[in-house]
This record gives sequence, C-alpha cells and structure tokens, in this order.
Amino acid sequence: MTQLKEMQNPTLAIIKNKKDSPDYVRLSLAAAMTLGYAPGKFYRDAKLYCINLLMLYGDGCKARCSYCGLSRARPGEYETKSFIRVDWPSFALSDVIDRITKIEDEVERICVSMITHPNAPKDLIAVIKKIREKTNIPISALVTPTLIKEEEMRQIKEAGVDILGIAVDCATEGLFDIHRGKHIQGPHKWKRYWDAIDEAVKIFGGGKVSTHLIVGLGETEKEIIAAIQRSHDLGAMTHLFSFFAEEDSPLAKHSQPPLGQYRRVQIARYLIDNEMARFENMKFNSKGQLISFGVSEDALNKVITEGEAFMTSGCPAKDGTLACNRPFANETPGQAASGEWRNYPFKPTSEDIEIVKKQVWDYSETYVAKSIFSE
Repeated sequence: MTQLKEMQNPTLAIIKNKKDSPDYVRLSLAAAMTLGYAPGKFYRDAKLYCINLLMLYGDGCKARCSYCGLSRARPGEYETKSFIRVDWPSFALSDVIDRITKIEDEVERICVSMITHPNAPKDLIAVIKKIREKTNIPISALVTPTLIKEEEMRQIKEAGVDILGIAVDCATEGLFDIHRGKHIQGPHKWKRYWDAIDEAVKIFGGGKVSTHLIVGLGETEKEIIAAIQRSHDLGAMTHLFSFFAEEDSPLAKHSQPPLGQYRRVQIARYLIDNEMARFENMKFNSKGQLISFGVSEDALNKVITEGEAFMTSGCPAKDGTLACNRPFANETPGQAASGEWRNYPFKPTSEDIEIVKKQVWDYSETYVAKSIFSE
C-alpha cells in the first residue's frame, strides 16, 4: 500500500538522478545496434524497423511482476537489469534522436515504454514531445494504467502518439493477481488494465490501441484466446509474446510454452483480429487446447501457407506493413536456426512454413528443445 501511494503521489518520489528520463533513456540491444551504438548483425539479415525506448530511473521500476526482468523482485541495479532477455544500454535522449534523424528513411516507428515509476507519466510526455520536435516518424507509447488515467492519455495523444499499448500480459484475472498483483505485493489491478483499454480506444480510436498478452504463464489456449476476443471486441489489436524466462527472476525455471500451443494461439489471434473467426465458434478439448479454428479447412490452410499469422504482431509502419518486428525477443538465434522461431521478424519462407505446419498440430504439453541453444 505504501508503494502504491508513493507512485500515485509524485511529491513522494525519490530525488531525480542526473541520468534519469526524460533526458536519458534505455535502448533495446537491437535498437542500439541499428543506431550504431553497438556492433552486431541479425541472423538471416533481419532488420529492425521500430526503435524501442525505455524510461530510465536510478531507483527503477516499482512493480514486482514475476516474469519481468525489470521487476523489483529481481536482484541487481535497475540500469543493469536485462529486459526481454537482452541488455538495454542507456543514452542521452538528444543523441538518440539525432541518430534516428540520420537514418529516418530506415525507421518506420518509435516506441516509448513507461515503467511503473511516479515520474513516468509526465516524463513520457516530455520524451514524446522532444521526439516530435525533430521527426515525423510515427510514435507508439506503452503505458502503465496503474499510473495513467484518461487525461494523461489525451495528453499523450496530443503530444504526438498515434498508437497506445497496454500490456495486460496475463490471460486471466487469477494469473494477473499471481504474477502482477496482490499475490506478489504488486500494485497492478486486472480491472484497471481492462478499463484503461476501453478508455484508450475512445480516445485513440479503434485499431489504434494494442493489448499485449504473453503465452505461457499458466493459462490454457482457451483462456488466452478468450482474452484476445475480449480485446478485439473493445476495439484493440492484440500483440502476442511467447514467454521466455529472465535469469534470476521469480519464474527463472519456468519453461517456454510448447511450440504447438504458441502456433495455435498465433493463428487464433490472426483470425480474430482480421475478423475471420470468433472465439465462440472455435472448439477446444478437455485440456483447453484448440482443436477447431471455426473456419473452413481451405481458409485455415490459406492462412497457414501465407505465413503472416506467424510474424511478430506489432504496431504498423507508415505504409501499414509491420514496423515493430522485435527480432529474437522470444527466442535465441540458435532456436531460430533450428526452426523454432516464435515470431518471424519478416515474412516466413516456404521452407519456414513447412516447419510451422508440423508445429501447429503438435499437442505436446511441454517444450523440449531440439538441442542446447547458446545465447
């Protein structure tokens, strides 16, 4: 309770560090490579089209989400903690923006992510305004509903954001409480997150809000597909992630979900978001596994063969194609090389699709890697 009061009252915030946001931000390793801060090349020459920025504070995130690398429950200093299993080095925002403008034709979107910190709402708006002063690249914002209310959403839109993201992550209220809420003394509440999606759609418009959901936190396929349908019915897109444990986090020993489970949820999300099927018309077995997608065999085969369902679900580029493709956010390059790529950052080849076709109908209940993969 004290933690929540501190977050809701900026006057209780810890004294600002000289390298805090809005003057400094963290970049995903992929973004740091793209902007020339770090060396490296992506497997199969994948390209990053969305520059991901993360808010930076010396005292870190106030939340305790069990699966998150930034959690207060995870040991280490905030600035050195990995997130989505990679480093997020920090840089001056002014220099980051300058580097973005030099490759503006190659950048399709910028995404600014909040953390749960009392200064984050106002600093998020400041960061967005600084970016918008120098570039017309589309901007997304990933916000924390615990701290963001309707008025702040309007201010975020006015500052220059066209798509707002809300990371519900967990498919059910029970799992949300276990991984993000009262069970771990976390500040977040299930109802507030879904209320925020509804509020955001009214402000940004249908198709301009995204709901993040993670497959593999203990839910059944039926439960997470029901959440995808709920999101769609509110007017939001769903962006899917496949769970992959962070070292030293409370879920460090929790395994990745089976590939078949993830593939079926990917297809269901694609069908629902493209209004080709609805949850109510899908069929599930006694274990909650999807056994009928609610479309004809020909329609299903077409979706699988075209492969778009297995690409990263993320915010669009200027021309409507995929911008936020997050290469290797859900798997290692070694896994990808072995045909176990969770989210393809580009259109899958015919060879990729032949592998995927076998994975879709695999009803294994545990994930067994083909080999031991290097990081």
